Amino acid sequence: MQEDLEELKLKLTEYRGEHQALDALIENAISGDAPVNLLHMQQLKKKKLWLKDVIRKMESALIDDIIA
Repeated sequence: MQEDLEELKLKLTEYRGEHQALDALIENAISGDAPVNLLHMQQLKKKKLWLKDVIRKMESALIDDIIA
């Protein structure tokens, strides 16, 4: 059980980093002078939203395990 918690925490840290990286990538693309590929931007934003959902579910699972 403790190993599962540690693995969940590591995965959560990984997903948070990926979410921040996507956020920075999207921000740089929007604020840059180069033309923006709207389809690619939409895909990045969808992945960012998916990561946000996964992060929230994992955080909820961690809180539930701590309380139990």
